[in-house]
Amino acid sequence: MSSLIRRIFRAYFPQSVPKFEHTADSKPIKFGILGAANIAPLALITPAKTHPEVVIYAVAARDLKRAEAYAKMYGIHKVYGGSTSYQELLDDPEIEAVYNPLPNGLHFEWTMKALQAGKHVLCEKPIASAEETRQMFDLADKKGLVLLEAVHYRFHPAIQRVKAILDSGELGKIKSIDAKMGFLAGFVKDNDIRFNFDLAGGSTMDLGCYTLNCIRYLSSSNPTSVISATALPLKSANIQETKIDRAMTATLALPDDVVATLDTDLAIPWTLIPPAKSIRIWVEVKCEGGDLTLVNFVLPTFWHSIKVSTKAGSTITTRTEKVYKFADVHLENGPGDSNTLDLGSDWWLTYRYQLEAFVDKLKGRSPQTWITREDSIANMEWVEKIYEKAGIGARPVSQYMAETH
Repeated sequence: MSSLIRRIFRAYFPQSVPKFEHTADSKPIKFGILGAANIAPLALITPAKTHPEVVIYAVAARDLKRAEAYAKMYGIHKVYGGSTSYQELLDDPEIEAVYNPLPNGLHFEWTMKALQAGKHVLCEKPIASAEETRQMFDLADKKGLVLLEAVHYRFHPAIQRVKAILDSGELGKIKSIDAKMGFLAGFVKDNDIRFNFDLAGGSTMDLGCYTLNCIRYLSSSNPTSVISATALPLKSANIQETKIDRAMTATLALPDDVVATLDTDLAIPWTLIPPAKSIRIWVEVKCEGGDLTLVNFVLPTFWHSIKVSTKAGSTITTRTEKVYKFADVHLENGPGDSNTLDLGSDWWLTYRYQLEAFVDKLKGRSPQTWITREDSIANMEWVEKIYEKAGIGARPVSQYMAETH
């Protein structure tokens, strides 16, 4: 418990580090934030405090007063407000990189505009439709810019340790993968943008992009088909939206006869879930030689557990691992391998590891891991196939007509 409290305190109240001097080799990267989003403090502003090469320089919001209050609260130097604020921020020559945490339906337009303005982009997940994602990466490649989908959990050593165990062959061939993620009812309000169809909302877009990505990552494969998909529509006293999936359950066929299931729910009924399982965020992998479960794969800094059970005849041996920093663990193979990496602290959030990789890429260094264009495109292709199988159709695409010059 004391370790948990210490990690949370250090993560949310980190000691700021001095920024690099403005020289040719060490000039800090100035970030601009599109929208005064609630996720930005956790995903970028707080992690930036401990990165000497990052300055959160500007924020833009349609409401000037909101932008000013946001900037004051988080110590942001420059404010843009009003109907043209996003473009004004993109036109600022001081800004080198842009964080796009806008609603899903606005990712394509404003990421394309940021790239057109010559800015590197860290775009929140889910990045956009599969076709829009192709266009975004094509433009980034054409302009020599960095574009990254913020699939933050992938940068943490806990999920990478799980991947290393599976790849080592210790547990034998994978037979099935089950990934679940859900929140209790009330955590996401009915009027939340995640329930807005026109803004590309839905449980599969919000939580399903994590569970699907996790399945694909741990299996080192893409699905071959969607066997089944069942959407539970959003229904409340004020809303009955049949095209919005409050919850989704899908079964996927993977290569080599592996079967995967994903289960997402933005409003788990309180009466149906015992307290210990009220928040479902775990992945379970069953293999020929044993099983592996990672609890809390999305935010492992707060607390997580990697449970590994190996079978030898009738004997089952179980161990539990906790991996908060790379120096804790061997990544390339199973137990006994000596390949470790001295990166991070036990209080580093997934977002802090992600920021480290993004800055490394911008500075011409090799990041510890990366989310490739192929990974982002494939994830959205299968999100869309799940929606089609469920009979409610893929989310609307942006009406923005992008210029690609």
